[in-house]
Amino acid sequence: MTHRLAIYDMDRTVTFSGTYTGFLIHVARAMAPWRLVLLPCVILLMLAYVLKLITRQRLKELNQTLMVGYNVERARLMPHVESYADKVIATNVRRGALAQIAQDRADGYRLVLATASYRLYVEPIARRLGFDAVIATDHLSQDLRYVRAKIAGENCYDTGKLRMIKAWMAAQAIDRGQAHIRAYSDHVSDAPMLEYADLPFAANPHRRLALLAAARGWPRVDWE
Repeated sequence: MTHRLAIYDMDRTVTFSGTYTGFLIHVARAMAPWRLVLLPCVILLMLAYVLKLITRQRLKELNQTLMVGYNVERARLMPHVESYADKVIATNVRRGALAQIAQDRADGYRLVLATASYRLYVEPIARRLGFDAVIATDHLSQDLRYVRAKIAGENCYDTGKLRMIKAWMAAQAIDRGQAHIRAYSDHVSDAPMLEYADLPFAANPHRRLALLAAARGWPRVDWE
């Protein structure tokens, strides 16, 4: 095969816990501590999402508006994004994931982090972990002076994540027939990505993914 790809989900796959809420709190505490009083509103928005009153994409946009601001100057924000990445690496990365990342690199695989989290803070984390590429949710103003609480295109989640992986591969001139793909995820929402892989791994799986993996014969790994 011409191309070897190892595609990792991030939250609860490479990390122990989710990173998005921690990111919001970290930035709010650093830039505008008064916003922490709005945390109960974040919980209410989560409830609205569970009740299907708002979409997952809209939930993320509203939470960022509350905790970070709708329109934030990138130069002010980025030092706190970088310090958050340091915090994630220091306290929220599974040792087993680090070992597998190192093994995939040694085996000649190109390391790709594919996550629903925002590229804004995923790229600094990926850089510290030694990933070669990031596929993630983008802000509408990804390359502009200000970061807006608005998603550009799709939320990188479920079937949307697979579409974004395929689009990235096309942009990299990687033909699926000439690629061997390893994929790792903890959550059943990544079933489309795992189905697409040659060697899918249920990594620290939730119950639904564990059941699916057992039914499909996918290997299970549990990383500390």
